[in-house]
Amino acid sequence: MKFLYNFVVFITSLLLPIIALFDKKIKLFVKGRNETFSKISELKKSKTIWFHTASLGEFEQARPIIEEIKEKYPSYKILVTFFSPSGYEIRKGYDLADVICYLPLDSKSNARKFIKEVNPQFAIFIKYEFWPNILNELKRNEIPTILVSGILREKQLFFKNYGGFMRDSLKAFHHFFVQDENSKELLNSINFENVTIAGDTRFDRVSKILEQDNTLDFIDQFKNNQYTIVAGSTWQEDETLLVNYINNNASEKEKFIIAPHNIKQDVILELQNSINKKTVLFSDKEDKNLAEYTVFIIDTIGILTKIYAAADVAYVGGGLKTGLHNILEPATFGIPVVIGNKYDKFKEAVDLVKIGGCLSIKNQQEFTANFIKLKEDENFRKLTGVINKRYIKDNLGATKLIMNYLNNKL
Repeated sequence: MKFLYNFVVFITSLLLPIIALFDKKIKLFVKGRNETFSKISELKKSKTIWFHTASLGEFEQARPIIEEIKEKYPSYKILVTFFSPSGYEIRKGYDLADVICYLPLDSKSNARKFIKEVNPQFAIFIKYEFWPNILNELKRNEIPTILVSGILREKQLFFKNYGGFMRDSLKAFHHFFVQDENSKELLNSINFENVTIAGDTRFDRVSKILEQDNTLDFIDQFKNNQYTIVAGSTWQEDETLLVNYINNNASEKEKFIIAPHNIKQDVILELQNSINKKTVLFSDKEDKNLAEYTVFIIDTIGILTKIYAAADVAYVGGGLKTGLHNILEPATFGIPVVIGNKYDKFKEAVDLVKIGGCLSIKNQQEFTANFIKLKEDENFRKLTGVINKRYIKDNLGATKLIMNYLNNKL
């Protein structure tokens, strides 16, 4: 299996530059990795703490710890690596990190060169990023390494009888901070006892959102004190249901803010043209009386969290097909959250659907029925939001647990 893994990595390294000629996302993936080693050269002879995240969601899990370390240990440099272009492109300007770059492909030679160049005092992996050659190199160099907000599942290779080389790579971790009892039991089953159930650091992150100024004047002007639905990180399959509801079921005093995941101009114009209510784009909002519009399409990035503050109800996209986006950001404002029906890999979604703070839909009929109920039944709407707010409060503290551990190591 180990030989097969390394062979696949080698073949991938040959194919990606070819695929990049035809795929913009892969082009970013390849181009970004070509810059990795020049970027990390800035860290030579520095005391560095390395955070590795898959994408944007995992970055948000790393962020509370980065902020704590930067405040308590300013002499350390912070390196953040991403696997995915979608995470890197959005957070490449994050000011608390000294270097932000892509993780190189997990070949033996890349792993050896990367760890030698960075020589981190500490490595912190987030949630479920396990790259065996890099982990083995960390272990070989005796570099302290931890997993934060980890989620383990029985289907993963570690727990198969043919997954020995992957199990061996887990020996690089000095401690596992996992989200739930199931993850702890799975690690225990393969003889890892250095495990703590700490929960998810994103709860600490989203809780702090309430401490910042979430006012956006143009959103206030658009909302005009009317009932407002915010649909965040939507994909085409989400927007199909949403547009149908807007066109056929929305009342005159109901407003909609849509923040699509894909903000390419042609996609945005297609969405705008499909709506038969008065619609305005963020990019075209100047000199407009926004209060006159029913639908506000946000064709920019970086402001969705603040927009959720204006919502009476939130719909979070990705749960019908492509992968559910962050539901904790709207939940922290104490509002109901509606999602698609493919959420089983997201613990917070499973929890909130179970206790009634999050409503799951799978088709137009369920979408429409839930939004009509939320609009017309104010008591139900408020109680649903209270469940979400309480859930956030009850799950705080993961960052403190992890920092207690790091304080004894740094």
